[in-house]
Amino acid sequence: MKYKLILILSMICLKSFPADHLITDFGAKPDGKTLCTTAIQAAIDKCAAEGGRVIIPKGSFLTGTLFLKNHVTISLEKGSCILGSPSLSDYPPVSVDFHFWGEAWAHYALLVGHNVQDVTIEGSGTIDGQGGSFKVVSKKKPQKYYMRPYLIWFAKSQDINLRGINLRSSAFWMQYYLCCDRVRIDDLNIFNHANKNNDMIDIDGCRDVLISNIIGDTDDDGITLKSTCERMNEHITISDCILSSHCNALKLGTESTGGYRNIVISNILVRPSAIKKNISGYAEGVTGLAIEVADGGRLENLLVNNMIIDGTAVPLFIRLCNRGRKHYEGAVQPAIGILQNVQINNLRCSSTSNIGCSISGIPGRSVEHIQLTNCSFCCKGGLAEMPKLPIPEMETEYPEATNFGILPAYGLYIRHAKSIDLDNIHIYLSEKDVRPAIYSENVIGLSTQSIRLTGPMDSQKLIEKK
Repeated sequence: MKYKLILILSMICLKSFPADHLITDFGAKPDGKTLCTTAIQAAIDKCAAEGGRVIIPKGSFLTGTLFLKNHVTISLEKGSCILGSPSLSDYPPVSVDFHFWGEAWAHYALLVGHNVQDVTIEGSGTIDGQGGSFKVVSKKKPQKYYMRPYLIWFAKSQDINLRGINLRSSAFWMQYYLCCDRVRIDDLNIFNHANKNNDMIDIDGCRDVLISNIIGDTDDDGITLKSTCERMNEHITISDCILSSHCNALKLGTESTGGYRNIVISNILVRPSAIKKNISGYAEGVTGLAIEVADGGRLENLLVNNMIIDGTAVPLFIRLCNRGRKHYEGAVQPAIGILQNVQINNLRCSSTSNIGCSISGIPGRSVEHIQLTNCSFCCKGGLAEMPKLPIPEMETEYPEATNFGILPAYGLYIRHAKSIDLDNIHIYLSEKDVRPAIYSENVIGLSTQSIRLTGPMDSQKLIEKK
């Protein structure tokens, strides 16, 4: 009777805990040469039907596109590697059932989740896209310029979890989350210096997103919130990350069609890239924190706490402009956007150029209610004469911190703005400079409290207003 009971309980346990699906049992070869797409996909399909996990054991498994399914967990064991095929023919084109910028050319990815729920990718193994294998075609042939696969692409999906894994060498953006809900990205190690457009993480029209504990080094933008569809990015936290980028380490924009709302960024360190040869941007990085509205939409309720930016060309760039790009060909022309209610606390940053940081709108549309509190700016300086004024408006241009050229302030240039509060700000100048620390133009309601300047004594002109 005792043994019969044990047998019954064992059978119940086996039914309660579905078996794992080891990809080598489906014919996958760990040699990094044999194409394993069919075998791995079979394991994914069986996992979706029966439960359990898809296990990637030690070894390198070459594959083309894998289509993720509902309620699937992919677990990469230590020493394992999903290796992206170097041939575009192994990536069947995919599309989504809604409009977004890029729908005409964004068709390829290594791991694809479209209209899926409850998907997890976890473990201590690696996903390597072998992105350097994909040649960048000249911009003179735009129909082929983007014929490179993302590493991971989720669209219109819910309850997506990535944790613990290593991501390497995408041919295009590394991770793209488009119109998704409840996304959690935690404890990833990312290295992405294989090709042009090597963004690290792109969040586009998503809600309820948690990004934390990322250590990442990338050639293009790092963690990027985009809005290339009609859906707003909202309710997002980004925390406890160490980021390196040759472009913008942490960026909201450039695309802003749907807008951004209720975003908290905290405990971020931006440091120089370990790779000194840049494909895009600057070796030291263009911007540490870029906050941009260019294609309509609104950005509001952004809180940034505790951020160190250790040496980029322009540490801080806040910009409202009117590029006005449609998110698809037949869309309504976007109106000028709104950028308001931004609070930045405890920012410590240093610049490698003498350009200067900036907060700027355009004539007739100001940025509003921007607060900087307990912040310090270490500025390179070194300018012997004032730059040529006026600084061009560049209302319809792609917003980049370096576009204006040398600004008329070595610390902070503010233009077309309302209700700007600067409280307990330390601006340190490395080299003698003829410019003031702060230059304001067409600013209504500029409040300055406890502004401290250090550096060459004959360069300590606090503010110039126009």
